[in-house]
Amino acid sequence: MDSRYNDDMIFRGKKIMKKALIAMSGGVDSSVAAAIMQDRGYECVGVTMKLYDKDEVGIDESVKTSCSLDGIEDARKVADQLGIPFKVIDFSSDFRSCVIDRFVECYMNGMTPNPCVDCNRNLKFGQLYKAAQELGCDTIVTGHYARIIHGDASSNTTGRYMLAKGVSEDKDQSYVLYNLSQEQLAHTQFPVGELSKDEVRRIAEEKGLVVAHKHDSQDICFIPDGDYKSFLEKYTGRKWPEGNFVDDDGNVLDRHKGICCYTIGQRKGLGIAFGHPVFVSEIRPETNEVVLSDSESLMYRTCYAKNFNWVSIPKPDGPIKVLGKIRYKAREAAGIAVCEELNVHLHTDGLHNTQAGSVVKMTFDQPQRAITDGQSLVLYDGDKVIGGGVICGKEK
Repeated sequence: MDSRYNDDMIFRGKKIMKKALIAMSGGVDSSVAAAIMQDRGYECVGVTMKLYDKDEVGIDESVKTSCSLDGIEDARKVADQLGIPFKVIDFSSDFRSCVIDRFVECYMNGMTPNPCVDCNRNLKFGQLYKAAQELGCDTIVTGHYARIIHGDASSNTTGRYMLAKGVSEDKDQSYVLYNLSQEQLAHTQFPVGELSKDEVRRIAEEKGLVVAHKHDSQDICFIPDGDYKSFLEKYTGRKWPEGNFVDDDGNVLDRHKGICCYTIGQRKGLGIAFGHPVFVSEIRPETNEVVLSDSESLMYRTCYAKNFNWVSIPKPDGPIKVLGKIRYKAREAAGIAVCEELNVHLHTDGLHNTQAGSVVKMTFDQPQRAITDGQSLVLYDGDKVIGGGVICGKEK
């Protein structure tokens, strides 16, 4: 077992209790994580990040969300039950600039972002990690369904910390954690990563935690009703104009409600019928057009990812065989990944439009459906996360 899970440190012959910052969202997973760490003998400090005020992001006060005052109060109740200190840290300014503003920018440019990836990178394992250090904590603990494995020379992992899937495949959250550094992995624990959801709820019930039967949040925390267009219009103070649905040849088919209402691969909710299935294959913000095509037009073998982080292995010198995942709920698919230096920025369907930089090129053995700019390409070797980056282009 990893030495980080020992209950105590030894200093000058005396046992010293380790200290853990528990990132408490007010949900059952992080609450059980806190209880587990307490049972392991850690001195625990519960911390909840205040990420936004409902009125600032246009959420009705009657709607319960996990990252506002509702989540804070539930987390406080659990901390009181466990008898651990509890703090609230206001990260609303950082959340606005690093997560919400980027979310808005991506949609304005026809991309589909994953705000959970940005929140983990910039807030939970950025600002909150710094707060843990300032509070004298040895480790930061979250309720993510993932695992951290400490390798060694005998297993050919050169002593690195490796990010791995949670034991419960249907709850695995490793996809949104690929930006973690070796330093962060060395000081992070995911106690529920070894458990199923049923086991987590059973522990919560045994502990008598008030959130034992609390429902899981399913939508983006700052858009709990899933109405992206309404949120974007309230937040930006601008209306998203209607435009044209067009076919692959540019022929106008009908009118759309605004490009923010659509994502690559979408079929439902188009408000248009042809007698055969059609899908969103491209979003053109420069002309305010949404391209509709048949299913075959969605299939691509190659995609590119920028801002790539090699989390569990050093950057490889050449091509490697991996499994690639192009969205949170997608199945992994086999292929070859290689690092490339390009003189152009990648965008949908080709190499055009902006700057030079390093990218990872992933060529799948079989074409993949609806590769989408703004989503993440995450690479796996079995259950281990090799690395990940933001999708910025694709080719047939």
